[in-house]
Amino acid sequence: MPVATLAEAPEFTLGDAVFRPLAVPSRGSTELAVWALDLAPGMTGEAHSLDREEVLVIHSGQVSARVGIQDIEAGPGDAVIVPPDTSFTLRNPGAEPVRATAMITAGCLATLGDRTFSPPWSL
Repeated sequence: MPVATLAEAPEFTLGDAVFRPLAVPSRGSTELAVWALDLAPGMTGEAHSLDREEVLVIHSGQVSARVGIQDIEAGPGDAVIVPPDTSFTLRNPGAEPVRATAMITAGCLATLGDRTFSPPWSL
């Protein structure tokens, strides 16, 4: 069984968020993109959207998010489900890092402001 280790994953940083690709096409998957996500304490990400449904599973810390027009809170063991083409923002209001795993269909496109791109951690 192929294994893509976190220890060997490249690291991508966007603001105070760190992305480490696990199962992505460049590391052997063909249909899904899965990455580890760390959010620094106190960080607030920029509003963005993806063209596919994304699921974030929280492992530690607390996340505040705005998904569309709904404000939510999520903690360890919770899954945040973001519909496609829906604006969302993640925030870590706590004093400890948030650790999560994100999953989406491979080949997704992100829109951040007026820019649309393939997130490099998903390739």
